[in-house]
Amino acid sequence: MMADQYAVFGNPIAHSKSPWIHSEFAKVCGDAVDYKVLEAEPNPEAFIAAVEQFMKAGANGANVTMPFKEVAWSMSDHLTYRAKLAGAVNTLTFTADGKIFGDNTDGVGLVNDLTVNMKVKLRDKRILILGAGGAVKGVLQLLLEQEPTVVHVVNRTVQKAEELAETFNEFGAISAGSYDGLPKQGVFDVIINATPANFSGELPPVSPEIFAASSLAYDMSYAAEPTLFEKWCTENGASKVSNGLGMLVEQAAESFFIWRDRRPATKTVLTDLKKLLGA
Repeated sequence: MMADQYAVFGNPIAHSKSPWIHSEFAKVCGDAVDYKVLEAEPNPEAFIAAVEQFMKAGANGANVTMPFKEVAWSMSDHLTYRAKLAGAVNTLTFTADGKIFGDNTDGVGLVNDLTVNMKVKLRDKRILILGAGGAVKGVLQLLLEQEPTVVHVVNRTVQKAEELAETFNEFGAISAGSYDGLPKQGVFDVIINATPANFSGELPPVSPEIFAASSLAYDMSYAAEPTLFEKWCTENGASKVSNGLGMLVEQAAESFFIWRDRRPATKTVLTDLKKLLGA
Protein backbone atom coordinates (compact mmCIF):
# COMPACT_ATOMS: atom_id res chain seq x y z
CA MET A 1 0.00 0.00 0.00
CA MET A 2 1.35 3.40 -0.97
CA ALA A 3 2.03 5.67 1.98
CA ASP A 4 0.13 8.95 2.30
CA GLN A 5 2.38 11.95 1.77
CA TYR A 6 2.95 14.74 4.31
CA ALA A 7 5.72 17.24 5.01
CA VAL A 8 6.72 20.18 7.14
CA PHE A 9 7.65 23.44 5.39
CA GLY A 10 9.93 26.02 6.97
CA ASN A 11 13.23 27.87 6.72
CA PRO A 12 15.40 26.80 8.43
CA ILE A 13 13.84 23.37 8.87
CA ALA A 14 16.57 20.71 8.82
CA HIS A 15 16.48 20.54 12.65
CA SER A 16 12.76 19.68 12.73
CA LYS A 17 11.66 16.72 14.84
CA SER A 18 8.27 16.58 13.10
CA PRO A 19 9.22 13.72 10.74
CA TRP A 20 10.30 11.59 13.71
CA ILE A 21 7.17 12.48 15.70
CA HIS A 22 4.77 11.70 12.86
CA SER A 23 6.54 8.46 12.00
CA GLU A 24 6.05 7.40 15.63
CA PHE A 25 2.37 8.36 15.47
CA ALA A 26 2.00 6.32 12.29
CA LYS A 27 3.53 3.27 14.00
CA VAL A 28 1.20 3.66 16.98
CA CYS A 29 -1.85 3.90 14.70
CA GLY A 30 -0.73 1.33 12.13
CA ASP A 31 -0.88 3.90 9.31
CA ALA A 32 1.26 4.10 6.18
CA VAL A 33 2.66 7.64 6.28
CA ASP A 34 5.62 9.23 4.52
CA TYR A 35 6.51 12.53 6.23
CA LYS A 36 9.42 14.63 5.02
CA VAL A 37 11.13 17.98 5.53
CA LEU A 38 10.80 20.56 2.74
CA GLU A 39 12.70 23.83 2.90
CA ALA A 40 11.42 26.73 0.80
CA GLU A 41 13.22 29.97 0.09
CA PRO A 42 12.14 32.51 2.72
CA ASN A 43 9.67 34.46 0.60
CA PRO A 44 5.93 34.01 0.01
CA GLU A 45 6.18 33.23 -3.69
CA ALA A 46 8.69 30.42 -3.17
CA PHE A 47 6.60 28.90 -0.37
CA ILE A 48 3.38 28.99 -2.39
CA ALA A 49 5.12 27.42 -5.39
CA ALA A 50 6.63 24.69 -3.18
CA VAL A 51 3.25 23.84 -1.63
CA GLU A 52 1.55 23.73 -5.01
CA GLN A 53 4.25 21.43 -6.36
CA PHE A 54 3.84 19.16 -3.34
CA MET A 55 0.09 19.07 -3.90
CA LYS A 56 0.49 18.19 -7.59
CA ALA A 57 2.72 15.28 -6.56
CA GLY A 58 -0.27 13.80 -4.73
CA ALA A 59 0.40 14.97 -1.18
CA ASN A 60 -2.29 14.79 1.49
CA GLY A 61 -1.28 17.61 3.80
CA ALA A 62 1.51 19.61 5.38
CA ASN A 63 2.64 21.33 8.53
CA VAL A 64 3.97 24.86 8.31
CA THR A 65 6.43 26.60 10.59
CA MET A 66 8.32 29.88 10.54
CA PRO A 67 8.41 32.03 8.50
CA PHE A 68 5.43 30.80 6.45
CA LYS A 69 2.46 30.52 8.84
CA GLU A 70 0.85 33.77 7.72
CA VAL A 71 1.36 32.96 4.04
CA ALA A 72 -0.24 29.55 4.64
CA TRP A 73 -3.20 31.39 6.19
CA SER A 74 -3.59 33.65 3.17
CA MET A 75 -3.40 30.80 0.62
CA SER A 76 -5.96 28.57 2.36
CA ASP A 77 -9.32 28.22 0.60
CA HIS A 78 -11.05 27.43 3.90
CA LEU A 79 -10.03 28.30 7.46
CA THR A 80 -11.19 26.91 10.78
CA TYR A 81 -12.47 29.45 13.29
CA ARG A 82 -9.37 29.13 15.44
CA ALA A 83 -7.14 29.65 12.40
CA LYS A 84 -9.08 32.77 11.40
CA LEU A 85 -8.53 34.23 14.86
CA ALA A 86 -4.86 33.27 14.93
CA GLY A 87 -4.13 34.86 11.56
CA ALA A 88 -1.72 31.99 11.01
CA VAL A 89 -1.90 28.38 9.86
CA ASN A 90 0.38 25.50 10.81
CA THR A 91 -1.67 22.62 9.35
CA LEU A 92 -2.74 22.33 5.71
CA THR A 93 -5.04 19.63 4.38
CA PHE A 94 -5.22 19.06 0.63
CA THR A 95 -8.45 17.79 -0.92
CA ALA A 96 -8.94 15.74 -4.08
CA ASP A 97 -10.42 18.75 -5.88
CA GLY A 98 -7.34 20.88 -5.21
CA LYS A 99 -8.63 22.89 -2.26
CA ILE A 100 -6.57 23.79 0.81
CA PHE A 101 -8.00 23.69 4.34
CA GLY A 102 -6.02 25.66 6.92
CA ASP A 103 -5.99 25.08 10.67
CA ASN A 104 -3.92 26.13 13.66
CA THR A 105 -3.16 23.48 16.28
CA ASP A 106 -0.80 25.50 18.51
CA GLY A 107 -3.46 26.34 21.10
CA VAL A 108 -4.53 22.72 21.44
CA GLY A 109 -0.88 21.73 21.73
CA LEU A 110 -0.15 24.18 24.54
CA VAL A 111 -3.31 23.50 26.54
CA ASN A 112 -2.98 19.72 26.22
CA ASP A 113 0.64 19.85 27.35
CA LEU A 114 -0.27 21.96 30.37
CA THR A 115 -3.47 20.23 31.41
CA VAL A 116 -2.83 16.61 30.37
CA ASN A 117 0.92 16.06 30.42
CA MET A 118 1.70 18.40 33.31
CA LYS A 119 -1.64 18.06 35.15
CA VAL A 120 -1.96 21.84 35.57
CA LYS A 121 -5.49 23.10 36.23
CA LEU A 122 -5.85 26.44 34.46
CA ARG A 123 -9.32 27.31 35.72
CA ASP A 124 -9.21 30.25 38.17
CA LYS A 125 -5.46 30.62 37.61
CA ARG A 126 -3.71 33.92 36.87
CA ILE A 127 -1.74 33.57 33.63
CA LEU A 128 0.92 35.97 32.39
CA ILE A 129 2.09 35.86 28.78
CA LEU A 130 5.37 37.53 27.84
CA GLY A 131 5.22 38.71 24.22
CA ALA A 132 2.42 39.45 21.78
CA GLY A 133 3.58 37.93 18.51
CA GLY A 134 1.94 35.43 16.20
CA ALA A 135 2.58 32.51 18.54
CA VAL A 136 0.39 34.17 21.17
CA LYS A 137 -2.48 34.72 18.74
CA GLY A 138 -2.51 30.99 18.10
CA VAL A 139 -3.02 30.02 21.75
CA LEU A 140 -5.14 32.74 23.39
CA GLN A 141 -8.58 31.38 22.48
CA LEU A 142 -7.80 27.92 23.86
CA LEU A 143 -6.22 29.33 27.02
CA LEU A 144 -9.17 31.61 27.75
CA GLU A 145 -11.63 28.76 27.22
CA GLN A 146 -9.99 27.07 30.24
CA GLU A 147 -11.59 29.85 32.35
CA PRO A 148 -8.56 31.31 34.10
CA THR A 149 -9.11 34.28 36.40
CA VAL A 150 -7.23 36.40 33.90
CA VAL A 151 -4.76 36.17 31.05
CA HIS A 152 -2.49 39.22 31.14
CA VAL A 153 -0.36 39.90 28.05
CA VAL A 154 2.68 42.18 28.20
CA ASN A 155 4.86 43.34 25.34
CA ARG A 156 7.55 45.90 24.60
CA THR A 157 5.12 47.48 22.13
CA VAL A 158 2.10 47.76 24.40
CA GLN A 159 -0.27 48.48 21.53
CA LYS A 160 0.24 44.96 20.15
CA ALA A 161 -0.74 43.46 23.50
CA GLU A 162 -3.78 45.75 23.72
CA GLU A 163 -4.90 44.71 20.23
CA LEU A 164 -4.76 41.05 21.28
CA ALA A 165 -6.80 41.79 24.39
CA GLU A 166 -9.44 43.53 22.29
CA THR A 167 -9.58 40.70 19.74
CA PHE A 168 -9.88 37.88 22.27
CA ASN A 169 -11.93 39.45 25.09
CA GLU A 170 -15.07 37.60 23.95
CA PHE A 171 -13.50 34.34 25.18
CA GLY A 172 -12.71 35.38 28.73
CA ALA A 173 -10.93 37.79 31.05
CA ILE A 174 -7.90 39.20 29.26
CA SER A 175 -5.87 42.32 29.92
CA ALA A 176 -2.77 43.91 28.47
CA GLY A 177 0.06 46.14 29.60
CA SER A 178 3.75 46.90 29.65
CA TYR A 179 6.64 45.12 31.32
CA ASP A 180 7.13 48.18 33.52
CA GLY A 181 3.53 47.95 34.69
CA LEU A 182 3.83 44.43 36.08
CA PRO A 183 3.20 44.00 39.82
CA LYS A 184 6.29 44.13 41.99
CA GLN A 185 5.33 40.97 43.83
CA GLY A 186 4.38 37.55 42.55
CA VAL A 187 0.72 37.28 41.60
CA PHE A 188 0.83 34.96 38.57
CA ASP A 189 0.35 31.20 38.77
CA VAL A 190 1.48 30.43 35.22
CA ILE A 191 4.03 32.52 33.29
CA ILE A 192 4.38 31.71 29.59
CA ASN A 193 7.30 33.03 27.59
CA ALA A 194 6.41 33.67 23.96
CA THR A 195 9.39 35.92 23.20
CA PRO A 196 12.34 34.72 21.09
CA ALA A 197 14.68 34.85 24.10
CA ASN A 198 16.19 31.46 23.33
CA PHE A 199 17.20 32.66 19.85
CA SER A 200 18.05 36.31 20.55
CA GLY A 201 19.88 35.65 23.81
CA GLU A 202 17.92 38.52 25.38
CA LEU A 203 15.59 37.75 28.27
CA PRO A 204 12.27 39.57 28.60
CA PRO A 205 12.62 42.49 31.06
CA VAL A 206 10.80 41.01 34.04
CA SER A 207 11.71 41.09 37.72
CA PRO A 208 12.55 37.91 39.65
CA GLU A 209 9.85 39.02 42.08
CA ILE A 210 7.22 38.14 39.49
CA PHE A 211 6.94 34.52 40.66
CA ALA A 212 4.24 33.51 43.10
CA ALA A 213 4.97 30.79 45.65
CA SER A 214 4.02 27.96 43.32
CA SER A 215 4.50 29.53 39.89
CA LEU A 216 4.94 27.45 36.77
CA ALA A 217 7.23 29.03 34.19
CA TYR A 218 6.71 27.72 30.65
CA ASP A 219 8.82 28.53 27.60
CA MET A 220 7.00 27.97 24.31
CA SER A 221 10.33 27.34 22.57
CA TYR A 222 12.38 24.22 23.22
CA ALA A 223 15.91 22.89 22.99
CA ALA A 224 17.88 19.79 23.93
CA GLU A 225 19.11 21.62 27.04
CA PRO A 226 17.05 23.90 29.31
CA THR A 227 16.37 27.16 27.50
CA LEU A 228 17.80 30.50 28.57
CA PHE A 229 14.38 31.44 30.00
CA GLU A 230 14.08 28.14 31.88
CA LYS A 231 17.50 28.63 33.47
CA TRP A 232 16.65 32.17 34.55
CA CYS A 233 13.33 31.07 36.04
CA THR A 234 14.94 28.20 37.95
CA GLU A 235 17.57 30.54 39.35
CA ASN A 236 14.98 33.12 40.39
CA GLY A 237 12.34 31.19 42.26
CA ALA A 238 9.95 29.46 39.88
CA SER A 239 8.80 26.27 41.58
CA LYS A 240 8.41 24.45 38.27
CA VAL A 241 9.75 25.09 34.76
CA SER A 242 9.09 23.51 31.41
CA ASN A 243 9.64 24.19 27.72
CA GLY A 244 7.56 23.68 24.60
CA LEU A 245 8.64 20.16 23.72
CA GLY A 246 5.34 18.73 24.95
CA MET A 247 3.49 21.45 23.03
CA LEU A 248 5.36 20.37 19.89
CA VAL A 249 4.22 16.77 20.30
CA GLU A 250 0.64 17.69 21.21
CA GLN A 251 0.14 20.12 18.31
CA ALA A 252 1.53 17.42 16.01
CA ALA A 253 -0.98 14.94 17.42
CA GLU A 254 -3.79 17.38 16.64
CA SER A 255 -2.51 17.73 13.07
CA PHE A 256 -2.37 13.95 12.74
CA PHE A 257 -5.98 13.77 13.98
CA ILE A 258 -7.09 16.37 11.42
CA TRP A 259 -5.48 14.41 8.61
CA ARG A 260 -6.14 10.83 9.73
CA ASP A 261 -9.26 11.11 11.92
CA ARG A 262 -7.52 9.23 14.70
CA ARG A 263 -5.75 10.67 17.73
CA PRO A 264 -2.41 9.05 18.55
CA ALA A 265 -1.28 8.48 22.12
CA THR A 266 1.45 10.96 22.94
CA LYS A 267 2.92 9.97 26.30
CA THR A 268 5.46 7.44 25.02
CA VAL A 269 6.35 9.58 22.01
CA LEU A 270 7.10 12.56 24.26
CA THR A 271 9.17 10.41 26.63
CA ASP A 272 11.17 8.94 23.74
CA LEU A 273 11.66 12.36 22.13
CA LYS A 274 13.15 13.70 25.37
CA LYS A 275 15.54 10.72 25.42
CA LEU A 276 16.41 11.32 21.76
CA LEU A 277 17.23 14.97 22.37
CA GLY A 278 19.14 14.10 25.53
CA ALA A 279 21.30 11.68 23.59
